[in-house]
Amino acid sequence: MQYWLMKSEPETYSIDDLIAQKKQTDYWDGVRNYQARNMMRDQMSKGDLAFFYHSNCKIPGIAGIIKIVKTGYPDDTQFDPQSKYYDFKATTDKPRWYRVDVKFVKKFKEIIPLTTLKQNPALSKMALVQKGNRLSIMPVTEAQWHAILDMV
Repeated sequence: MQYWLMKSEPETYSIDDLIAQKKQTDYWDGVRNYQARNMMRDQMSKGDLAFFYHSNCKIPGIAGIIKIVKTGYPDDTQFDPQSKYYDFKATTDKPRWYRVDVKFVKKFKEIIPLTTLKQNPALSKMALVQKGNRLSIMPVTEAQWHAILDMV
């Protein structure tokens, strides 16, 4: 079992949007960073858990938990010229971008704000609280996972 943190801007796609999906399952697409892509393509496994993080909003923070239900596969938006995620260099033979499918697990009663996460000494080495880290997907250690769950 591995643990992750996956960021989304709630105006674009929130945890409530995932809850509203059929079977509360959807694909996580639009990732256009090679390091985050590699994690989805090469490291995420079916059954892994992730924190759903609302970013770039009034109160950024962790909104709940999701589960990886399908491992990395080519993100179709890279092939669609009408998509904002279109990549003219991508081909079906050599896709550049990947996505995973996620399923809703739990929504927290209140978002755990980034400011609160930064105050927890157990999270001081977590990538999320480090200056300049803007990755949309990042690994979370088991100790960090449990430290965050203790904050709920």
